[in-house]
Amino acid sequence: MTDNVLVTDENRVRTIRMNRPEKKNAITRAMYSAMAEALETANADVVRVVVLAGAPGAFSAGNDMMDFMEAPPHIGGGDMPPVERFMRALVGCEKPVIAAVDGLAVGIGTTLLLHCDLAYATKRSMFTTPFVNLALAPEFGSSQILPGIVGRVVATELLLLGEKWDAETAAAKLLINKTLPEDDFETAVMEIAARIAGLAPGAVQAAKKLINTPAEDLFARIEREGEIFAGQLRSDEFKEAATAFMERRAPDFSRFG
Repeated sequence: MTDNVLVTDENRVRTIRMNRPEKKNAITRAMYSAMAEALETANADVVRVVVLAGAPGAFSAGNDMMDFMEAPPHIGGGDMPPVERFMRALVGCEKPVIAAVDGLAVGIGTTLLLHCDLAYATKRSMFTTPFVNLALAPEFGSSQILPGIVGRVVATELLLLGEKWDAETAAAKLLINKTLPEDDFETAVMEIAARIAGLAPGAVQAAKKLINTPAEDLFARIEREGEIFAGQLRSDEFKEAATAFMERRAPDFSRFG
């Protein structure tokens, strides 16, 4: 473990905070391992939402270059490096993951957003992936995912030219959901997390899984949705939702999951 990653659980929301502000949250192997463990255990723990955060003014400056050069990762080349473990844990997290970006999001600090379910940023945030500038190449599916979101030529601005996007540009190009005021940024993000944590956990996880299932034949997807829908109709979660509707009150899903 490392003191450079802080993990806290409150009201079924797990916050994973990169805590190396003196290095603008440049990520070390130890930090990747700590964040991976926090994500992996979230699947089994009584956690409904995960929030990834950094320090004020610095979400992450990307990989710590000294640490990176000591053990350059080879993805799929043998022993799994900590960065791959982290990204696999992020992709495989069954609970919704929200990124709270305040300040720099460089390299993997931007790449990881493509694997979060929601992402919010302050107006002082900046996004860039300077891989080609460092004689490297895009990473962790960004060359496939980003063009699908913003289009090929726009993705080329970020992934090949290494251009810097401010928060408004990132929101306009759908890299993040929207910008939020700096003064109460984390409070606003936590309010969103609390909204999700208050929903039926089985339904939330089912929706996330469907949203992230690769494209398939439309009728195959309709059948997949129908099977899950039917299962939810038989669930205690739905019984609570239906009862609450009939009783004209807000449903209480606190006893589930």
